[in-house]
Amino acid sequence: MNPQLFFAFLVVAVALACTPGVDWAYSIAAGLRQRSFAPAVAGLCGGYALHTVLLVLGLAALLAGMPGVLGWLTAAGALYLLWLGFSTLRSWRGASFGSGTDGPPAAASASQFRVFFQGVGISGINPKGLLFFVALVPQFVSPDAALPVPVQSGLLGLTFVLLVAVIYSCVALLARKLLHARPGAARHVTLTSGIIMLILGAALLAEQIMPALGAAVAGS
Repeated sequence: MNPQLFFAFLVVAVALACTPGVDWAYSIAAGLRQRSFAPAVAGLCGGYALHTVLLVLGLAALLAGMPGVLGWLTAAGALYLLWLGFSTLRSWRGASFGSGTDGPPAAASASQFRVFFQGVGISGINPKGLLFFVALVPQFVSPDAALPVPVQSGLLGLTFVLLVAVIYSCVALLARKLLHARPGAARHVTLTSGIIMLILGAALLAEQIMPALGAAVAGS
């Protein structure tokens, strides 16, 4: 693999991972509300690992070239974000930060599985993540390198997964350290996280609905 291309990829990947968005909102919410934020971060990484597998198998480019399927994925991801946003706001209304980690072990285990799969859904169903891997990763693959192109793509994808694991863990940890002892501030951050999810979900859904409405109006 070309060292210069790999370093350039690291710079771009770190910049993207450090850009606040729904992943950050979910990491912060997990840092404030969960006994351990590891399941949430692992879930987000799992979604990007799924994108990496699709990229290596060549399915990512295939899906990106199918506007109809991509549209349904976008709509599903939008509805999922809206559901998570409403769930976050619902928990914000009854939140008691600092005391929400007690409970039966079985319930805690079930909660951790739920948090993990929610994280997988956030990053895995997000079509923008799919397009990121399709549009960005191939630019840093060298056809002349000793490693085959699929192997290079897989290594770049896994590198991104490792980067987001570190960055999102730091985000969740900082949220816990800085806000866990400040219930008022923590409630405001949780509220903001829920609003971000709702806004992004609504924006993604509007991207699919507005063209369809425009075509219907034009056809009539």
